Amino acid sequence: MRSSAFLYPWDVVGDRDAPARLAGLGVQQITLAGAYHSTRALTPRHPRTRIVTARHAAVYYPPDPGRWRGRALQPYTQSWVPGADPFDAARSALAAAGLEVHSWVVLAHNSRLGEENERITVENAYGEHYPWAPCVAQAEVVEYCADLAAEAAVRPGVGGVELEACGWYGLAHLHAHDKIAGVPLGPVGQYLMSLCFCAACGRGYRAAGADPGALRAAVRTALEPLWRGGPEPRDGDEPARAAELLGADLAGAALAHRVAAAFALQRAVVESVRAASAPGFRILLHADPGVHRSGSNPGVDVPRLSGLVDGLVVPAARVAEAAAVAPAGAVLAANLGIVEGAGGDPTATQAPPGSSELRLYHAGLASDEDLRQLTAALGAATLGGRP
Repeated sequence: MRSSAFLYPWDVVGDRDAPARLAGLGVQQITLAGAYHSTRALTPRHPRTRIVTARHAAVYYPPDPGRWRGRALQPYTQSWVPGADPFDAARSALAAAGLEVHSWVVLAHNSRLGEENERITVENAYGEHYPWAPCVAQAEVVEYCADLAAEAAVRPGVGGVELEACGWYGLAHLHAHDKIAGVPLGPVGQYLMSLCFCAACGRGYRAAGADPGALRAAVRTALEPLWRGGPEPRDGDEPARAAELLGADLAGAALAHRVAAAFALQRAVVESVRAASAPGFRILLHADPGVHRSGSNPGVDVPRLSGLVDGLVVPAARVAEAAAVAPAGAVLAANLGIVEGAGGDPTATQAPPGSSELRLYHAGLASDEDLRQLTAALGAATLGGRP
C-alpha cells in the first residue's frame, strides 16, 4: 500500500542526512509543505536547529509578482528558512534519494491575512471575527485560494498536491495562551460558533430561504444555555441536534448555504490547479465526510466530488464513513498520527478498512524512537503482505 509522510522544508534544508533517512522509512512519497500556516515546530535531528518559529502563514517558494501585483489578498513570503526557494531545495534533495514529492498547500487558514483584512474573515453570531478563518463564501477569498492553490501546487518536479483547509474554518483553532475551554462546547456548540454572519453569508442564507437576522438570533438563543453549563442535545447525528436547537428550517438553510459555498470553493480551486498542471497530476483534499464540519479537514460532500478530485485524505477514524459514500476508484488516504508525544502511535500502520493509501503525520516532528518503530512497522506490513 502506498504511504506518504508529511514534512516541512526546514526538516530537509540544511540537513544533508535527512533525505536518506526519510527514504529509509519505507514510504514512497513525501507530502511537502509549500504554503503553510503559522506554527512552532520541533526539529529533533537537524544539525543546526531545534525549534522553528514560523511567525505567520507563508509560502516556501518565490511567488510570481505578476500574479499578485495590486491585490489586497496575496501570499506572504518567509524569512525563517534559508534560501530563495526552500521548497525546491528540499524537493530536489528528496527526489535525489528516490522519493516522489507532492506539495502540501494550506488555503483558508491564515491568521495574518485575516488580521490585516478583517472584512474577509468569518464573523460569528456575536459579531466577532476569527482572523485565522477567511470566509469561503466571499468571492475575494475564493479567487485568492484558487490562485494560491495553482501556484503553490504546481511546482517543478512535483507529481500532485494535497489541499488542506479547502473549505470552512471555524471556532476550533490552536491558539497561543488559549483560554476558551472554561465552557467545553461539544460538536453542536462548536458548529453554532462557527457559523458566519458576514454580508456574503447573509446573502447565502437568504438564497437558501432563511432570514439571516432570525438565524443569528436563533444561534445566540441556542448557545445561551450552553454558556451556563447546560448540556447539548444528544439524540441523532450532529446536524439533527443543531436542528433541534435552531429549528429545522433555519438549520437546513444554514447548512445548505455552507455546503454550497464550500463546494464552490473546492470546484474553483481544483479547476485552477487542473488548468495549471499536466495530465496525471493528482489532486487530493484533506477532508471530513461530515459536511457540516470545519477546520483543517473541512466537511465535503463526498459523492459530489466524484470526477472533480482524485481522492481524499481523511482522519483514520473517519475513513469508514467516507468509504461508504466515496465513488469507485477514488483514492482514500487514511491520515495516521505517528508522533507518540502528540498522542500518535508509530506502530499503528494497519490501514483502516476502506482506505487505499496511508498518510503519516509527521516525519519531521517525530522522535528517533518514533521513526525506528515506524520503519519496523512498515517493513513488517510489507513482508507480511498486509496493508
